[in-house]
Amino acid sequence: MEKFEKLTGVAAPMPLVNIDTDMIIPKVFLKTIKRSGLGVNLFDEMRYDRQGNEIPDFVLNKPQYREAEILVAGDNFGCGSSREHAPWAIKDFGIRCVISTSFADIFYNNCFKNGILPIVLPEEQRDILMKDAEKGSNARIEVDLESQTVTSSDGEVFHFEVDPFRKHCLLEGLDDIGLTLEKSASIDAFEAQAAQSRPWV
Repeated sequence: MEKFEKLTGVAAPMPLVNIDTDMIIPKVFLKTIKRSGLGVNLFDEMRYDRQGNEIPDFVLNKPQYREAEILVAGDNFGCGSSREHAPWAIKDFGIRCVISTSFADIFYNNCFKNGILPIVLPEEQRDILMKDAEKGSNARIEVDLESQTVTSSDGEVFHFEVDPFRKHCLLEGLDDIGLTLEKSASIDAFEAQAAQSRPWV
């Protein structure tokens, strides 16, 4: 998993509340078990019309937000079903950080497991960043995980909380497999001992 340390990038404003996982990645795209290739279908029903043409007014279709790496979102982002395809699609599009006032628990946890930093801020701070994001590609927001700060394009600094273990995993680029491999020496020693004590296994 890619490490997350510091990110400076364009932020896309998405003030809708209760954006659920079916809006993030509709169920028709859940047939794959690959983590790549879903970015093109991120927010599919909002991004495209029934003929598959881009809807120009949708934020991620606007030229200034096509390369957005940060999403500033409305309340209760990621609610609905527990599909892990939702963070897969967000990451595959290129978004590494989502800022909101609240997240659905399962989506929030899945973000960390897939290299995405979900940041919870008070409404007034989120609203400042939302207005900042509305300035377009000239306004770049900085997210520093080590110092746990978000800095607006105007230099306003907001502090956020994050679980120390999850912070460690993102900083080191460790998903569940990576965490297991950190214990590879202990696993090898256990297997060697087990082979000696139970050679019939």
